[in-house]
Amino acid sequence: MAGEEQTIRRPEGLARDPHFIASLVGAAGDRDAPLLRRLLLGLSAPDVAEALEQAPLESARTVVKLLGADLPPEILAFLSWDLREEVLALLPPEVVARALGQLDTDDAAAVAADIAEDRLDQVLAAADQDTRLAVQEALSFEEETAGRLMQREFVAAPDFWNVGQVIDKLRASADDIPEVFFEIYVVDLAMRPVGAVPVSRFLRTPRETPVRAIMSVPQTLIRPQMDREEVAVLFQKYHLTSAPVVDDAGRLTGMVTVDDIVDVVTEESQEDLLKLSGVSDAGQNAGVLRSMLTRAPWIGVNLATALVSSSVIAVFADEIKALVALAVLMPVIASMGGNAGTQALAVAVRAIAARELTGVNAARMIAREGLTGLSNGLLFALLLGGLAFAWFGMADLAAAAGLAVLINFTCAGLTGILVPLTLQRAGADPAVSSSVFVTFVTDLVGFFSFLGLASLIVLV
Repeated sequence: MAGEEQTIRRPEGLARDPHFIASLVGAAGDRDAPLLRRLLLGLSAPDVAEALEQAPLESARTVVKLLGADLPPEILAFLSWDLREEVLALLPPEVVARALGQLDTDDAAAVAADIAEDRLDQVLAAADQDTRLAVQEALSFEEETAGRLMQREFVAAPDFWNVGQVIDKLRASADDIPEVFFEIYVVDLAMRPVGAVPVSRFLRTPRETPVRAIMSVPQTLIRPQMDREEVAVLFQKYHLTSAPVVDDAGRLTGMVTVDDIVDVVTEESQEDLLKLSGVSDAGQNAGVLRSMLTRAPWIGVNLATALVSSSVIAVFADEIKALVALAVLMPVIASMGGNAGTQALAVAVRAIAARELTGVNAARMIAREGLTGLSNGLLFALLLGGLAFAWFGMADLAAAAGLAVLINFTCAGLTGILVPLTLQRAGADPAVSSSVFVTFVTDLVGFFSFLGLASLIVLV
């Protein structure tokens, strides 16, 4: 019988082994369900999810079709969003409903968000009432808010209890508390959090000690509507492992834990990295067409800005014909300025994402980047000027190249921080399109300053 087949506990990291993935793909191709069970069901949920991610999409689909409800429900929380959508579409609604009921409420909400709307109604209809209400409440909040991260299972104790009462209650209610928690929240009669006690402190404290005597005042209270990046900043600032979530009346309704914050930080950093390049995440299982469509828009914008920059070259066509050295040095100056602008941009976007760049210190940061650009400009103006003189033997051309580098680097430093700040003030994501505009400005300034100075200094 399938349910009686013995599985072997397998070592961590096996899901990344090429031989293991080859065996998995072969078993899927042969539709060998017993072998697939032996391969996968001894792995932890994260490793099963990773194995499905590593396998070709069609093989992953076959595994889900053959094993279905035998797969651990936790894998749904570890799959990438694109593969999770594929898996959810293949599983019967009652299987998905049962899986949601076995997940923590924050993971259940994340999984439910990837279910098609019409199918979600079928899944929730098949779920028990507690799961259905928890998922519906979580989905009522905006996608990237604390309400979506909130785990509704938590441990709370009245402020008039002692340590022994709390421990006895936990032991008596073992089936009703989270499997993993870091703090016990202390609440008043209105269910408002007045303190928190780490579990480790409970274990070191005598039973008769009042909870109030060992609690610490919560360093922060999270509102469900709070942006998840802001929550991550609070966790970093106060070195939190968990934080209570309260409603508008200040009542404790859930908690956010550090494992979810790690996911947020990872996702946001990856998202910003992609946006800086003008792309979005199409997922490793996406096809060529989808990948193309996620990258094409900003390449089109880049084409338009490049044509504008190139029009500056056309203005100085006669000067370039008269002195070929201009065509040799021109891209060097523009490229160096572009790199300097990208450096300033990366620093600015990171500071904005970490909430370090605010209206209070914006002027200081702008001045710093401008002076950094000016300083590097002086250094590389001397270097390129010397190289230009050694190469072409023309002091006036070397002077024009050096001055152009100085101007472009200063402009690059200022542009690298002013562009994302301007986009942020306008309500746009500064990571999305900043790089295109910074490159446009540094190319434009680099071409115009060098060719303009050369026409005034060299070709007069």
